[in-house]
Amino acid sequence: MKEISVIGIDLAKSVFHVYGVDSGGRCCLRKQLRRGQMKQFGANLKRCLIGMEACGGAHYWAREFQKLGHEVKLMSPQFVRPYVKSNKNDFLDAEAICEAVTRPNMRFVPHKQTEHQDIQCVHRIRQRLIRNQTALCNEIRGLLHEYGVVLPQSISQLRKQLPLIVEDAEQPLSEISRQLFSELLEEVRSLQERIKLYDQKIQGIFSQHEVCKRISKVEGIGPITATAMLGAVGDARAFKNGRQFAAWLGLVPRQVSTGGKTTLRGISKRGDRYLRTLLIHGTRSVLRRVEHKTDPRSRWIQKKLETRGFNKTCVALANKNARILWSLLVTGEKYKQAA
Repeated sequence: MKEISVIGIDLAKSVFHVYGVDSGGRCCLRKQLRRGQMKQFGANLKRCLIGMEACGGAHYWAREFQKLGHEVKLMSPQFVRPYVKSNKNDFLDAEAICEAVTRPNMRFVPHKQTEHQDIQCVHRIRQRLIRNQTALCNEIRGLLHEYGVVLPQSISQLRKQLPLIVEDAEQPLSEISRQLFSELLEEVRSLQERIKLYDQKIQGIFSQHEVCKRISKVEGIGPITATAMLGAVGDARAFKNGRQFAAWLGLVPRQVSTGGKTTLRGISKRGDRYLRTLLIHGTRSVLRRVEHKTDPRSRWIQKKLETRGFNKTCVALANKNARILWSLLVTGEKYKQAA
């Protein structure tokens, strides 16, 4: 059997499909493995290049194979798809991964360390609690509406007015409905306490990492965005430049060009939607305070507002911030605010 040079692994929860080639590109391994066999399989291999799609569990297996001395590269599934031949099955997927990982112009996904995944877990759980709180408040408003009681959309107003409504004997609520709304109010308060707890966790992560403090000096970047950036990006040197980093975040126009005619549409919205949303929301706060400022950055924003409008300027500034953040992460320099 010839020495294996490159391996493509189609990841799954329990059953993994492996496809390997030698230095000449000829198939020399085609195997199906159970999850418990993967580490032993990697330990028995001589050092080689292993390619995988960046999907669930990919970063874990990347770390495990790296410990065994292998070179591991992760790729976005959308970049692997063109290499799939004929009909789709798991072995063809593994073969496509094996082919794609050797392409010199392939774009790879940076590996995440356990620390970065911990940070992402905190953000994901917090975001889920916020969604639950929003859904619960909408449910309460909808149920109250059926009793002829209308509340504003603000969560703070709901917390303030709902206890008064429940206690007000003149409100058209029955004893059962008052009890139910009291229980729902307690559920809202419980969610708020949990959200505050995760806010404190994020603040603790922010205070422990110097890189978060450095990038938070950029206008529109706070502790939540800074820590989310640290968790999502990991090693920013995986990107060649700030333009590629902004494209990875989906903050560049989607291009549809043919016959020498270039057509630019809305932003591509690829990459981490949560991080992109935080960057854009951060720029909204900047734009609301830029009216009377005279520094070069503020004048650029003011000009964009005049010609492009509020929403497009938010995205343009988020793109600019993404490039600045990439530079700060790669160089380790401090942000120099425009005079």
